Amino acid sequence: GSYRLACQAVVRKAGNVRFSCLRRRPQILAAQRQADVDLAPMVQRRGQEVAYDGKIIDRYRGRICGLALDLGTTTVVAELVDLETGASIGVSSFENPQRFGGSDVMHRISYDGGPFQGELHQAIITTVNNEIRQMCESASISRQVIYELLVVGNTTMRDLFLGLDVQSIGQKPYKSTIEHAYRNQECDTTSANVAARKLGLYANRHARVFAAPLVASHVGGDVVAALLTIGALDRDELFMLVDAGTNTEVVIGDGQRFCAASCPAGPAFEGGLVRYGMPGCEGAIDSIRYVAGKSGSGGRFGYTTIGDVKPQGLCGSGLIDLLAELRRNDLMTPKGVFAGKARELSIVPEYGITFTRRDASELAQAKAANTCGQVMLMRQFGVRPGQIDRCYLAGGFANYVNLASAVAIGFIAPVPVERIVKVGNAAAEGARQMLLSARRRRDIERLIQRIEHVELETMPDFFDLFVEGCQIKPMPLS
Repeated sequence: GSYRLACQAVVRKAGNVRFSCLRRRPQILAAQRQADVDLAPMVQRRGQEVAYDGKIIDRYRGRICGLALDLGTTTVVAELVDLETGASIGVSSFENPQRFGGSDVMHRISYDGGPFQGELHQAIITTVNNEIRQMCESASISRQVIYELLVVGNTTMRDLFLGLDVQSIGQKPYKSTIEHAYRNQECDTTSANVAARKLGLYANRHARVFAAPLVASHVGGDVVAALLTIGALDRDELFMLVDAGTNTEVVIGDGQRFCAASCPAGPAFEGGLVRYGMPGCEGAIDSIRYVAGKSGSGGRFGYTTIGDVKPQGLCGSGLIDLLAELRRNDLMTPKGVFAGKARELSIVPEYGITFTRRDASELAQAKAANTCGQVMLMRQFGVRPGQIDRCYLAGGFANYVNLASAVAIGFIAPVPVERIVKVGNAAAEGARQMLLSARRRRDIERLIQRIEHVELETMPDFFDLFVEGCQIKPMPLS
């Protein structure tokens, strides 16, 4: 790109050095409203006073607001909500500022265990505070009317936000300090409820932070929030939820039994590790098609970009399209070997955007994690893709994915396309529902009790299936 990171640059001679904050805005994926929520938040007005869980905490200042926060490894989504009406005041999404500590959770756990412990916590708190300030300014409201923050995220993201020690999450049996305490019967929930002031958050001085409970190990509150969104407790059909991201989670359930697993896919489909990969920001190629030349030679790629501006790289949906098009036109083998054994393909020559064998390998490994999660969980549940009544595809970039391309490369199981439902940012929507309804929080605890956590890496053929999953081809039907 046309920028350099200040932390990686050296000024060799004196002169005028211009710099600014690099602030790319990911495409905001508005949570798709799945259901109206009974408006019964923890914070309510009592005459001219404000009560939290029945206890008076402040005088009424004209409004009562809360913030729903979905802490993704790569992208964070924040929604400011009016707790008296349920109306959305503003939505913001931004890249997770903890990227300097690594692009996946294990690298961040390692970073936080080193000499710079606490930096990742401070980075996310500072950034969230900046977002709150901007949202308050835009809506002309005071931070003093924000009384609760509802946080969902995978186990590591949540605990880094809370300033907890995350080292036990990175070591067998990969459980947080809160989960260890819960399993030792030292507490009756894996949720957390702490004072916002203790974390230095920009809100009312009596505001609380409620961090949603987790399922087990790396399967966190974002998954349960997504299950709330799709109404998993009230479904008697067989469904599969695939929440795709840096850490992909898969859940299969039928209303009675639920199985969940986490697969460390890495950031390849979210703008990391691929040379011209990027998040879903303006200038990202979000769809791409190969147009063969006359006599089958000299073809070229046609594409669209976010914002209809000149392309800077490819985001997740574009990368999935690219893999599918390379296979469909025999420009790449299932094992990622390019036609003519080339090391690099020119994708958009006029802007210098290329695709290398290494890029294909990174995407293949990320794709394999998604494959393993779905195949092994279907096997554990005893079902085949054709038996699944509904496949819910959730996550930041998944909403923009071409379903035929995703099935063709094995990114999602070969469920009939008409049964696949994109549910947008389901975790953010579940967070909003929990913010607006205390009953939803009780529902979530009830749901967690029934979820069987499957540790994929302990399965005897995990490695064999992973290697098979690295091939760019559809998943098996059986």
